[in-house]
Amino acid sequence: MEEELNNETIGMNLYEGVRGHAVKILNRIDRTDAYLDKLLDIELKNSNLSSLDKSLLFEIVHGVTRWLGRIDWILNGFYKGQFSKCIPNVKNAMRVALYQILFLEKVPDYAAVNEAVDFVKKLQGQKPADLTNAVLRNIIRNKDQIRYPDPDEDPVAYLSAYYSHPTWMVKRWLNRYGRENTEKFLIANNNKPVLVLRVNNIVSNVEEVKSLLNSVELKHSSGKYLPEFIHLNSLTNITDWEYFKKGYFSVQDESTGLPIKLLDAEPGMRVLDLCAAPGGKTAFIADMMKNSGEIVALDRFESRLKILKKNLDRLKVSIVNTLTIDALEFTDEKGFDRVLVDAPCSGLGTLTKKPDLKWKRDLGEIRNIVNIQYDLLKKGAGLVKPGGTLVYSTCTIEPEENFEIIKKFLDENPGFKLIDAAKYLPAELIADNGTVQTFPHVHGLDGSFAAKLEKANN
Repeated sequence: MEEELNNETIGMNLYEGVRGHAVKILNRIDRTDAYLDKLLDIELKNSNLSSLDKSLLFEIVHGVTRWLGRIDWILNGFYKGQFSKCIPNVKNAMRVALYQILFLEKVPDYAAVNEAVDFVKKLQGQKPADLTNAVLRNIIRNKDQIRYPDPDEDPVAYLSAYYSHPTWMVKRWLNRYGRENTEKFLIANNNKPVLVLRVNNIVSNVEEVKSLLNSVELKHSSGKYLPEFIHLNSLTNITDWEYFKKGYFSVQDESTGLPIKLLDAEPGMRVLDLCAAPGGKTAFIADMMKNSGEIVALDRFESRLKILKKNLDRLKVSIVNTLTIDALEFTDEKGFDRVLVDAPCSGLGTLTKKPDLKWKRDLGEIRNIVNIQYDLLKKGAGLVKPGGTLVYSTCTIEPEENFEIIKKFLDENPGFKLIDAAKYLPAELIADNGTVQTFPHVHGLDGSFAAKLEKANN
């Protein structure tokens, strides 16, 4: 993939400037299964953009992807013909320009249009450039009269177009949460992400990190539910800071800490992290264990474990043994005091940070992934010592991937019981069934789930 992106820049650099880079990334998202963050990372590494331009590129690409449903609804209304059949360079140049027109006040409308027209003319010629110009200027003239589906007649179509989410998703959530909660949820998903740090107590402490943030005038607030987390008030290149490199903290959402608090691993224990990479939760477990004991961390891909090891080295974690293996093939004679099954999932709780997941997921994927999740839960349960506990967690809000899996497991495995998560975490995070369930619009965290199971002591 990296090589392909480099090849596109060989010879005349057609995709120069922030908007050119943005169109190149959006073209690739349209025609491949690649994830937005991966493509953006590669583009940022290989570009000569200033740090200001890099921030703008991030803003535009994430913004277009986040608001793609609304942007395309508007373009479909003003484009004569089928907008979806439009040439990719023209289509994405229009999307980039319209995102700026609708959402970026610092960019004058005429400048957004002129840039798009010049870009299209350079790549596709005069006729598509004239079309781009006509469509965008017509939208600007009628910006205040844009019509969406009638919210009363067709709430699914309205919510889908206006709040930029796929119809199937909106339909599901309306049935489950009702109109008011669904609308709040969609709004929260479209918020720009917040940067959250987890303080690494192996190297530092909360007071010291807050003091260091104050010294460089980075405004912040304490974690909403967990004291080890700090929310920054603005997005910043925090990973370039020397204290990140020294392992004082990692960047991870506060929701990722909830299953670790639930796991309640203590110093000297033997712990299994069944699906460990990229290692944010592994490192927090080590922190909770005061870097004493043993953690076995598994992943199928060596490349992902390399990233995990690099993170653990930076955080001065020394108690983790990594193993490249399919979790379902892992065996162990001794058993573990604690097992974390942080299962691969649809990720629909993380749409604030990963807006492309909205457009990449479908119902079929959720149905398929449930079988993998259940197999991993059974595997993890078989590796727990008698009297030991297991935590199953996801970063999604879909019941099939969460409590329905736990319920099915408990029905089939009477040797395990569900432990009430309220013993470990604040009550407002706990669902009626005793599991952890967070929502962006309710808790200000990513949507996530966690359940704690205890194995009978016999």
